[in-house]
Amino acid sequence: MNDKKRVLLAVSGGIAAFKAAALTSRLVQADYEVKVMMTKNALNFVGEVTFQALSRNPVYTDTFIEPDPEKIAHIDVADWADVVFIAPASADLIARLANGMADDMVSTTIMASTAPAYIAPAMNVHMYANPAVQRNMQQLEQDGYQFVEPDEGYLACGYTGKGRMAEPEDLHAMIDHHFTRAAHPEWNGKRVLVTAGPTQEVIDPVRFLSNRSSGKMGFALAAEAAARGAAVTLVAGPVTLATPHGVNRIDVQSAEEMYRAVMNRAEAMDVVIKAAAVSDYKPAEALTEKMKKSVDGEVLHMVRTVDILAELGSLEKKPVLVGFAAESENIEAYAREKLQKKNIDAVCANSVVAEGSGFQVDTNSLDLFFRNGQKAHIPLMSKSDAAKHILNHIPQLWKSRYDR
Repeated sequence: MNDKKRVLLAVSGGIAAFKAAALTSRLVQADYEVKVMMTKNALNFVGEVTFQALSRNPVYTDTFIEPDPEKIAHIDVADWADVVFIAPASADLIARLANGMADDMVSTTIMASTAPAYIAPAMNVHMYANPAVQRNMQQLEQDGYQFVEPDEGYLACGYTGKGRMAEPEDLHAMIDHHFTRAAHPEWNGKRVLVTAGPTQEVIDPVRFLSNRSSGKMGFALAAEAAARGAAVTLVAGPVTLATPHGVNRIDVQSAEEMYRAVMNRAEAMDVVIKAAAVSDYKPAEALTEKMKKSVDGEVLHMVRTVDILAELGSLEKKPVLVGFAAESENIEAYAREKLQKKNIDAVCANSVVAEGSGFQVDTNSLDLFFRNGQKAHIPLMSKSDAAKHILNHIPQLWKSRYDR
């Protein structure tokens, strides 16, 4: 049996139709099965052969073309879809759907489908702001359609503003999120805060103290939590990673900045996952001028930074707390000690000296330790897959808390 997830992509007339072609290619490469239907105006921008080649499926353009006499095409493809994605959605198509008009292949199929439907508008900035368009979108939202906000930027008409269709990678992420949320309903609406990356402690205007953390593990956790339907806040140290789709990102530099960002939000969260590698020490005083070389060397006086995880563990109204322990030896002993000392619910421990399981790599191997004495092992795999395994264990933590 073909168990691929099935996406029905509706393309209406607009220059953004070329992005729909890119989206089709991305989805097929990600092992989705894609069928494309196009309005007559869409054919003025991209030919159906393009979508046929990219999707490896026939393209639907006319309600009255019925290649199989045993089936009514627009009903058959409407029933086939797991999700309908309308991209780009022109003002005209939005208006016709909002008013129940079904007079071509695209509109009749969408009207006949019971699958969840997403709409990605694309149009001139003033057209998007037009009261009639806004009214039609509000009606469709009331009818159960979900909208993908257009981006702001340069538009094909020469204007700059809101109306540019979201990028194919963002639309792909939304489709991923749709199916991931369905598989993990327990995460829907959970408020999750994740910290990621290193911190930098200033020595002088030129130098700082830091560590080798890339932030990849924390970003993978934030991305997966958002995909499962959580409302995710990501507090990130200085890294060069793109913000995951659907994640609210807060950039910080120092341990003190991260402490304030986390503690100001912690009690409003259901879960805090502290994956950041926070500097343990900072210079006692940050110099305002560059430190000059000295023949005899310099002594740098250090003081401890605030222990964010311990502060979280001491909260009266604390969320589920998951910490990380990056160690080079005695991993289990140090992890269990951290679990008790910081008063947290779980620790994800890994070896920073094991091959493929440390900083600045795309893979990780971890052992998870829980307050109830349980232990779980995650073998070497990509950090994105490791994030899935870690999050799979977290619902038991909030469930056990509710049971107490």
